[in-house]
Amino acid sequence: MNPSTAIATVLLDELIRQGVREVVLAPGSRSAPLAYAAEAAEREGRLRLHVRVDERAAAFLALGLGKATRLPVPIITTSGTAVANLHPAVLEAAQGYVPMIVLTADRPQELRGTGANQTTDQVKIFGGATRWFHEFGTPERRNGQQAIWRSVIGRAMAESQGYPSGDPGPVHLNVPLREPLVPDATADIGNTDAPDWPESLAGRPHGEAWLSLRNPHSHKKSAVEGPGIAPVPRTLVLLGDLPDPQDAAELSELADAAGWPMLAEPFGAYRRGRVTPHGPLLLRAHGWLEEHLPERVLVGGRVTLDREVVALLRNPAVTVEAVTPLTSWSDPGHVVRRVHDWDDIERSHEAVSACADRAWASAWRAAGQVVSATAAPLIESSWPSGPAVARTVSRNLPERGGIYLGSSNTIRDLDLARDPREVARGVVAVANRGLAGIDGVISSAIGFALAHAPHPTVAMVGDLTFLHDANALLIGPDEPRPHLTIVVINDNGGGIFATLESGKPELSGPYERIFGTPTDTSIGQLCAAHGVPHEIIDDQEALADRISRPGKGIRVCEVRIPRTGQREFRRQLGDAVDAALS
Repeated sequence: MNPSTAIATVLLDELIRQGVREVVLAPGSRSAPLAYAAEAAEREGRLRLHVRVDERAAAFLALGLGKATRLPVPIITTSGTAVANLHPAVLEAAQGYVPMIVLTADRPQELRGTGANQTTDQVKIFGGATRWFHEFGTPERRNGQQAIWRSVIGRAMAESQGYPSGDPGPVHLNVPLREPLVPDATADIGNTDAPDWPESLAGRPHGEAWLSLRNPHSHKKSAVEGPGIAPVPRTLVLLGDLPDPQDAAELSELADAAGWPMLAEPFGAYRRGRVTPHGPLLLRAHGWLEEHLPERVLVGGRVTLDREVVALLRNPAVTVEAVTPLTSWSDPGHVVRRVHDWDDIERSHEAVSACADRAWASAWRAAGQVVSATAAPLIESSWPSGPAVARTVSRNLPERGGIYLGSSNTIRDLDLARDPREVARGVVAVANRGLAGIDGVISSAIGFALAHAPHPTVAMVGDLTFLHDANALLIGPDEPRPHLTIVVINDNGGGIFATLESGKPELSGPYERIFGTPTDTSIGQLCAAHGVPHEIIDDQEALADRISRPGKGIRVCEVRIPRTGQREFRRQLGDAVDAALS
């Protein structure tokens, strides 16, 4: 067995012992030893391998798998620009607190700085975006290496999951390899019992991991210092994006126990009964809001979608408190006065039980009914529009289904248009909100759908988001494919800019070229090139049918909407709600 085969065999074996069950590979020559080891492990039924020819798509696939499982998913690449192409997904994993292990092959030290082909400086190439970086020594034919290799994998798994302290995120392991890069014999591939290697490559007996990790989530704190969450009667709970979708339920249940009203962005998996429908529209009724202003807003997660929410948090008459499962918290407006640990939620249930100001909370619930009665007919009658499409999708998701949301207008349309009470039980909604970019969303959705099986998943994206990640559809015939319905809301360009300052009528001159950016791309022909079923949906009933009765494999449902009028329709919705509550 040669040194490159030896280290690759040990690294993959130890990853599996540490719980890894999904691996993503972007093929290359320098990474061949890792590829052989991963393929052998899949043949033995120890993991599931996903091969992608585009490194950026591969990395976002690993991100989507990690968002669903909350376990690190290794992404294997060769050296050079292949590594640089991982950077967007690494940044999203860092800001979105998604566990990930980046496993990059590299030239050995003697080839660096010499002009050797496909060689660049990969040492800490991702800068501060990774939770931890380690470069292995170039493997050699000698004793004393396997303990290093296995212990590094254990440390990488720990750091990626935020153990023993810190936050989940990406870890980068750089692996310099010398030729030969292919096994000396077929029998060497994945063989930890190689008799010709100077030391045993077998790990600990009985499949035990080299390093046992203590999961902090399985050991509740016996006591938490501080006063906990105080029973403030006029508290509004505001739920944003959380790293683990399941965490949303805990804050929602605290709101239920206290009787506090709740606004929530469309993320997570939680009981939605108390969430105010069309929440951002209610905040546009400034007169009503001033009369029913909360004394405190309790924020969980990152809140990023609506400017009216930002304005509420910046109101000097409102005290803002944050509750966080991380070592940090979101506070772009510099308004948070107190920060609570996530464990405070559980231990504060009794203290806040039924503490809400009943009349005030009842007024919020009644206002939510008025908003729903006013907005729903307007949204329904606006078909085809982004909000109408989003409302149709959200109302028809199957129980325990998943939805992966694109950035820009799509997610904001859903935030405005959905009535959380109409969303089926157990639905999980996620998005790449770490940096909220449009790159890699389809790849991420495919990864999430693969991990969310057997429950179906829907991705809802704009046309530019879809086109930006078209290489996500480059899936070989032997690769696992999820059951994923991709709804593309096609307004032929960047419709979100029409709702921002750049969409003001007085700036209409240069708008179309530099913001509208129409592409005139045929999504149907693009799908046909990849063998992906595609259809254009013209009416709500047909879309509702496709969502409620998910098919097999990947399919694309394109809904074409006008790009003009979005700014005016949002204003119309806000004015109608304001008038109804006056």
